[in-house]
Amino acid sequence: MKELLIYIVSNIVEHPEDVLVTEEATDEELVLKLSVNPSDVGKVIGRQGRIARAIRTIVKSASAATDRKVSVDIQS
Repeated sequence: MKELLIYIVSNIVEHPEDVLVTEEATDEELVLKLSVNPSDVGKVIGRQGRIARAIRTIVKSASAATDRKVSVDIQS
């Protein structure tokens, strides 16, 4: 999941070298914490959160094969 999130976000932002994803895992849930360059935060969130919602939907769909719930937390 981490690689998928990095791939998606790196293609959206202007500073792909600043994309950082950390994982926090429990037995039931995996939280992916996304950090980007401060100038790219708006691009990742999008108007009214549409891009962020789409990213979360893609990651959640890709994680359907696993038994864990996956969520994406965008750090500002």
